[in-house]
Amino acid sequence: MPAQKGKDLLIKISDGGTGFVTVAGLRTRQISFNAETVDVTSAESAGRWRELLAGVGVRRAGITGSGVFKDEASDARMRQVFFDGDILTYQIIVPDFGRIEGPFQITSLEYRGDHAGEVTFEMAFESAGALTFVAL
Repeated sequence: MPAQKGKDLLIKISDGGTGFVTVAGLRTRQISFNAETVDVTSAESAGRWRELLAGVGVRRAGITGSGVFKDEASDARMRQVFFDGDILTYQIIVPDFGRIEGPFQITSLEYRGDHAGEVTFEMAFESAGALTFVAL
């Protein structure tokens, strides 16, 4: 697989209808998938090696992104989603890999600014239900 441009990893939010709109101005992004394990090791485990139960445990996805909002409307929408604690449908596009879609909640929203620079934000999202994956 060839190297990919970081800017091509997109985070989109449902437009309330049948489409999605890109969350504007993200400069850095990261997505991580995790699965908790269920340890079923007992005194009868071979050689006392740990045994895990397949197909169980909690799976989750986390997304972080930072950048600059393109306008006041984008800032206001994401801020309101955070303060309302809404769980909305998002779509994450990972180039040459696939599209992840499902419910997420914004769990962190931070703003920062330099004296001679723009105001930037950082947001974190956590999955809030079943996700689907479509290979690209």
